[in-house]
Amino acid sequence: MELFLARSGLQLEDLDQLNIIHVTGTKGKGSTCAFTERILRSYGLKTGFFSSPHLVQVRERIRINGQPISPELFTNHFWRLYHRLQETKDGSSCVSMPAYFRFLTLMAFHIFLQEKVDLAVVEVGIGGAYDCTNIIRKPVVCGVSSLGLDHTSLLGDTVEKIAWQKGGIFKRGVPAFTVLQPDGPLAVLRDRAQQISCPLYLCPPLEALEEGGPPLTLGLEGEHQRSNAALALQLARCWLQQKDHQGIGELKASQPSLQWQLPLAPVFQPTSHMQHGLRDTEWPGRTQVLRRGPLTWYLDGAHTVSSVQACVRWFRQALRGRDRPDSGPEVRVLLFNSTGDRDPAALLKLLQPCQFHYAVFCPNLTEVSPTGNEDQQNFTVTLDQVLLRCLTHQQHWSRLDKEQASPNLWNSPGPEPGGPASLLLAPCLPHPVSTSSLVFSCISHALQWISQGRDPVFQPPSPPRGLLAHPVAGSGASVLREAAAIHVLVTGSLHLVGGVLKLLEPSLSQ
Repeated sequence: MELFLARSGLQLEDLDQLNIIHVTGTKGKGSTCAFTERILRSYGLKTGFFSSPHLVQVRERIRINGQPISPELFTNHFWRLYHRLQETKDGSSCVSMPAYFRFLTLMAFHIFLQEKVDLAVVEVGIGGAYDCTNIIRKPVVCGVSSLGLDHTSLLGDTVEKIAWQKGGIFKRGVPAFTVLQPDGPLAVLRDRAQQISCPLYLCPPLEALEEGGPPLTLGLEGEHQRSNAALALQLARCWLQQKDHQGIGELKASQPSLQWQLPLAPVFQPTSHMQHGLRDTEWPGRTQVLRRGPLTWYLDGAHTVSSVQACVRWFRQALRGRDRPDSGPEVRVLLFNSTGDRDPAALLKLLQPCQFHYAVFCPNLTEVSPTGNEDQQNFTVTLDQVLLRCLTHQQHWSRLDKEQASPNLWNSPGPEPGGPASLLLAPCLPHPVSTSSLVFSCISHALQWISQGRDPVFQPPSPPRGLLAHPVAGSGASVLREAAAIHVLVTGSLHLVGGVLKLLEPSLSQ
């Protein structure tokens, strides 16, 4: 990466001039970055933001003042960097051109320097110690969000091994903050920090910062976002303090945490800028709700065990707080896909308590034809491979559905299951709901079947011939057309969520 940087026309000393907040983790690091960037932007600072992955367009990965860079800026920097790297190939390197994520990382550094941002929030990619963003050697502050098992083939098969990777972004003398972790990972982070004399602090919960002040309102839904917000507040305050900004909050006494053998980060009263930043944070595809007539779309790119658990808590809480229709049935639909080395059976089992009436599976392909969807294509897999994986997901779900013999977790008795009426959400159900499942070849076909033309924004042309040929698809279409309310949870993959957003929010493609 250092060689690529030099060939691109930059030196490490150039990166040292950037004020960078470097954030890693396996769950919530993107949300933490979004909170942090929005807080600091509320102070009137010009911000850069590099994140991964994108949802609809690759330009989303590089943001200035919270907005994806323009097509013109992206194009200009892309070709300038591409040609520069092509011109400097000499055959002595085993890799003459950087891979996709490395290339975008280089682009982000060039853009942040050209745009003269006051600070840049950089989200680590998959790894940590060996991540290409770890070329940053003088960040202002580092953060580690929640850790769990993810990308185990690359990072290690235990949370402790993953914590070692994530702690690799720590730098000597640079303060770092982490949220409460299980004992093992927290000990690994502490040891890594001590080895290089990196001051590591444990973030107090958001409740501690709310004492004596108004409750903090978050722009992102879900109880688990409070942990990300608490980390973001510490990162933002640390940057402001180092840059001698005034009005960053009155400090209270903070005692070392003997239980965790880590000092607690300061407890302070968030300023009005911080409060507004938390409230105004937007981060599409993470605990996002779109209400469209009778349809309510719940979008969350959860793809690990811990993040799916958090997603289920959020979804169930959102359903409890919903406005119920005056009359008519409600239907719950799951739209799911999972990729990579993740265990889909484990993720699907966590989703069972939501008692969906239909489980729909499709690959992360917006349309059957790839034309116009290059930013969302994965060229490392074939269509046959992704469709077979979807069929495997359906088999897992069917097996789990048959094995489910526990009492109704929603504690709601009602009509006997068996006929078509059992597909409709009644006030009470004495037995677990039996879920019908379907596989579609692309996201567009799945959304056409789920929405049945009732979404006021998503109005595709007439469905392709044979879309309702399956008996379940045909009978389910009638149920969905007559339902008073349809609640759709889209989860399992951020790329799936991105494809859904592209169709439901066409403005994101502009």
